Amino acid sequence: MGKYHELAKKIVKNVGGKENVLGLVHCITRLRFTLKDEKKAKDDVLKAMEGVVTVMKSGGQYQVVIGNHVPEVFEDVMELLDLKEETKADTKQQSGKLLDRAIDVVSGIFQPILGIMAACGMLKGLNTLLVAIGLYSAECGGYMIINAAGDALFTFLPLFLGYTAAKKFGLKPMLGLAIGAAMCYPGIQAGSLSAGAEPLYTLLDGTAFASPVYMNFFGIPVISMDYTGTVIPVILAVWFASKCEKFFNKLIPDLVKFFFVPMLTLLVTLPISLIFLGPIATFGSMLISEFTLKIRGFSPLLAGGIVGFTWQILVIFGIHWGFIPVYINNVMTLGYDNVMMPFFACTFATSAVVLAIFLKTKDKKLKEMTLPNFISGIFGVTEPAIYGILLPLKKPFIISCVAGGIGGAFYGHFNFRKFILGGMGIFELPNMMNPDGTMGNMIVAFVGIAISMVIGFLLTMLLYKDKEADPAKDKKIADITETKDERIVLVSPLRGKIIKLSEVKDEAFSSGALGEGVAIEPDEGVLYAPADGTISALFPTGHAVGITTETGLELLIHVGMDTVQLDGRGFRTFVEAGEVVKQGQKLIEFDIKLISEAGYSLETPVLVTNADDFKKVEITEAEKVQAGDCLLHIM
Repeated sequence: MGKYHELAKKIVKNVGGKENVLGLVHCITRLRFTLKDEKKAKDDVLKAMEGVVTVMKSGGQYQVVIGNHVPEVFEDVMELLDLKEETKADTKQQSGKLLDRAIDVVSGIFQPILGIMAACGMLKGLNTLLVAIGLYSAECGGYMIINAAGDALFTFLPLFLGYTAAKKFGLKPMLGLAIGAAMCYPGIQAGSLSAGAEPLYTLLDGTAFASPVYMNFFGIPVISMDYTGTVIPVILAVWFASKCEKFFNKLIPDLVKFFFVPMLTLLVTLPISLIFLGPIATFGSMLISEFTLKIRGFSPLLAGGIVGFTWQILVIFGIHWGFIPVYINNVMTLGYDNVMMPFFACTFATSAVVLAIFLKTKDKKLKEMTLPNFISGIFGVTEPAIYGILLPLKKPFIISCVAGGIGGAFYGHFNFRKFILGGMGIFELPNMMNPDGTMGNMIVAFVGIAISMVIGFLLTMLLYKDKEADPAKDKKIADITETKDERIVLVSPLRGKIIKLSEVKDEAFSSGALGEGVAIEPDEGVLYAPADGTISALFPTGHAVGITTETGLELLIHVGMDTVQLDGRGFRTFVEAGEVVKQGQKLIEFDIKLISEAGYSLETPVLVTNADDFKKVEITEAEKVQAGDCLLHIM
């Protein structure tokens, strides 16, 4: 049982239970669920949960943002879900737009290797830096061994992607690994084939895709390609193999499936991949690189500014995953990336904005959050700062985008590049050193960091102000809490049996995490306003309503448990969000019989969600109440 076992239990429960989970992966800050039905997940409960920053839905995934300790939470959640490492989402059951599905595929393939990719990139960059400053030479054994540790993943990238892509596409992972290994096999690489040999002939001669042919496959020409370090060819090959495996599984008798299915899958996949899919993917990669460079060639400054300004917006929705292959493809085909690298400015712009908030805010809770998020941002992990601080405050988030855009424009104008994949935040810097050891690109990196941080810091210091307190609300609460004998009486919104909140079956309510109060087992399907106030929230399904009373109470009334899954069936609302209501006014009608027959509990919590603003919440001693009877006394 791990450190975050209790948090993991609550997360699993509120994403709809383990039976609603098709698959789970995690990135640096998020648990990324693939759910059978996202409607079963309780967004608001999860967002309000201590230990959860926020919830996002993007790329076909239900993303629970945790923060830097997400790996530990992930392990505890995996134990509860009884998922094995090979567990995958059934893509047939996923819904969503084509873009969402594409991003889900890309993120699912790359997420498992991001950590090791960052580590290998840092080793390569550090090795280059230490040689450049003269600590040791590039010919010594130490350099070669460290470089081998850093180069291994990037040289044999098809093996790693073959494995992760197989898991994503539903192919046996070992088959994906074998396909990746075959594409790196020395005997079929372009360099091995062309060494000292004359080509048989040249295909597509006279075009940008002119390709010498050194061998054929039973008369079919095989275009010579070097697949080590490539991305798209192996992903296409594994996708094709997954289709072949499904076909042969249906065709081959069970008695010999164990070895015949993988044998036939490899036998069909590898020739098709080397003859057709690999060259097509390679040519496509060349076109992507040319296209991105042409866009950048129009105006490097403008292109860099757009990337820098929009990157964090893409991160919020998880759409940035769609651009990661462009970045990797450029490094692998061109030897560097200068198209996507302006996003580097955003990391430091965000950190500077957070630092300025730390210095300026008087809010103790906010101040406590800022310093850890500043450090995290410098190391390249900005999601906790974005979700936990900048987005809720709004203006600082806009400032960070502006500062990132200005820094990105600087990087675009001065052709800022990254030559080695990997690293995050300040740990990326060694990978930006020119391959010849000169420091010109590194100087651009540091100047861009300075520009982004200074602009972000100064704009925040000038424009950010702590949210002003509401004097009327503060006075109202003060009037109530400072007068010992003065109480607010909250009447029952329902007729039925009183249940202690701690006895409610849903832990999110029974734990008191959502507020203090009581629950009622209704015997009449009508919900009335318990006090004069304003409808602050009304769920589209009609199963829950939020009310802010004239006395400052913030109430949440939730009809039944998990009744959101009824998707509005059995509920009829008589008010709208923002409407002013009077005590006793009818708010909702609900069909008790329908809800019960559907298998849902009718326990209805009536909660004061801002109970911390008051001295005490006292519950009626009655066992049953009529609508309009005294239910709660709030001091």
